[in-house]
Amino acid sequence: MKKWIPAASGLIAGFMAATVFFADFSSGPSGEASKDSANKTNAEKVYVPYGELDDYYMLSSGGHSGQLFVYGVPSMRKIRTVPVFTPDPATGYGFDDKSKEMLGGYTWGDFHHPAISETNGEYDGKFLFANDVANNRIASVDLSTFHTADIMEMPNMGGPHAGTFVTENTEYIVMPTRFSVPMGKEYASLDEFEDKYKGVTSMVKFDQDAKKFELAYQIMLPPWSYDLSDAGKKVSGDWIVMTTYNTEFATTNNEINASQNDRDYIVLINWKELEKKVADGEYEEVNGAKMIDPRKHKGSIYAIPVAKSPHGVDVTPDGTRFIASGKLAPLMTVFSFEKAFESIKNEDFAEEKFGIPVLPYDKVVEREVDPPGALGPLHTQFDDQGYAYNTMFISSEVVKWKVDTGEVVDRVPVHYSPGHSTAAEGDTASPDGKWLISLNKIAKDNFLSVGPSHPESMDLIDLSGDKMEVIYTVPVDPEPHYAQTIHRDKIKTLKIYEKDEKRKNSVWNQEDTRIERKGNEVHVYGIAMRSKFIFDAKAERADEIKVKQGDKVYIHLTNIDLDQDITHGFGIMDHDLNYEVQPGQTSTIEFTADRAGTFPIYCTNFCSALHQEMSGYLLVEPK
Repeated sequence: MKKWIPAASGLIAGFMAATVFFADFSSGPSGEASKDSANKTNAEKVYVPYGELDDYYMLSSGGHSGQLFVYGVPSMRKIRTVPVFTPDPATGYGFDDKSKEMLGGYTWGDFHHPAISETNGEYDGKFLFANDVANNRIASVDLSTFHTADIMEMPNMGGPHAGTFVTENTEYIVMPTRFSVPMGKEYASLDEFEDKYKGVTSMVKFDQDAKKFELAYQIMLPPWSYDLSDAGKKVSGDWIVMTTYNTEFATTNNEINASQNDRDYIVLINWKELEKKVADGEYEEVNGAKMIDPRKHKGSIYAIPVAKSPHGVDVTPDGTRFIASGKLAPLMTVFSFEKAFESIKNEDFAEEKFGIPVLPYDKVVEREVDPPGALGPLHTQFDDQGYAYNTMFISSEVVKWKVDTGEVVDRVPVHYSPGHSTAAEGDTASPDGKWLISLNKIAKDNFLSVGPSHPESMDLIDLSGDKMEVIYTVPVDPEPHYAQTIHRDKIKTLKIYEKDEKRKNSVWNQEDTRIERKGNEVHVYGIAMRSKFIFDAKAERADEIKVKQGDKVYIHLTNIDLDQDITHGFGIMDHDLNYEVQPGQTSTIEFTADRAGTFPIYCTNFCSALHQEMSGYLLVEPK
């Protein structure tokens, strides 16, 4: 077996290398003709002719923008920004009542790990789940509309950076925490870190019919930091695996203090066993959550030593192995579920760490993969031929290797410092193996300068041949942290919202439009249609809303244009209010008319040749 790199030297040397090592893509004059020919071929590979569609959706986190970015693959065209954790004035997300309530007063989020719902370990294309590291929230995006459906804030958490990921039939969305905190985030000195601080993993259920989250239970863990994790498949379907770092319990100067040990741990949790324990009432109530400490229930939690500071662990498509990437010790370590289960069955433990049985490394590991000169492995993706692909953050490359043997068969440089990657269906039980996108942290003069801060970038890599080939690079808004790539046939989108005459606050005929006063509340039941607003068809001026200063105004607007892509916007001048209503949709906006005056209303989303004429007035009578 290879040795782990000594702590201080590996850390310092690795990060010095990160600042100076970038792959060289330059070519001399003698290679210009062949380079031009290759560029032409590559352009043909990514070209999607007018009237045709990309083969895949790439659903990418938007990092500290809090949004979801949607791309087509292989064209790499950005199709949509879906607002999730952050208000979006272009669509009015965070302005209408429903989305404002979901956001809960937050104006930003930090979205890192999208997870598409699964059936039998395959993406089913129904929902996408998102994590907010900054505010301990989980969100669902309905992939039939590409709209955020629900957001829930979770107690006892310290930043769910390691999630989201789903069990193989979306029984749970799993959310491990990055930072350990005292329960309820009560004050406790950092000197009491080992005793009073806890790591917590949330097990969340999602009702796909009601489109609502429920916090099923939480798992209390040692005060380590938990990073990118995964759920088992098939033979390992009852288990989840999580990487850890800072098993040193460092509370300051973590760059050095959290990297002292030669190894950290992979944590194995039998969620099926814990589910039974919770159902039997073997939990305690902590801040409204069912909290279970698996260390008190034998057979549900174990640890395995792994190369220091692993950033990710990924389960192979057949569910028989899990691969950890040690970013400070440059190894991809392949572990066997079968061997782990055998050690558990025989109670063959090397030691106990923080109350958790530790499985003997030599009896669970299959192999260590150590490509010469490759530094900073972070994330593993898979194809349909038994190969794994690892991003190398420090040496700025992607490495291809055989899972069964550990043989490294190819390496290709990328621009630069890749974090995660996403392959076509690469997180599923049956990857497609056509494309890999490297999500890079640095662009370094690849694009026109926009000042001191450069865009991040994504490299599209062709996996169809024996050798990987980088064929395209595109800039991207910060930050392409993680993504999943799903075949277009799996996502069934709505063309319009279904007409539902029983829907609360909806109006479908001009004759039913009305303005009703209830004390100091004014409710407007209106329609939007090409090319006019109608708020009260019986009034002298149907496109006028007249209220009194101090009134609380509710505008319930239904778009009765049942034709795809005919979206109407609704903006009120000088009120910082704008929202959109899609075909067949009803949305509500609420505000207090606290200023007397005359305020134009207009459609903010181009809808027809007479879009400019689609307008009206809000008249606020003074007290």
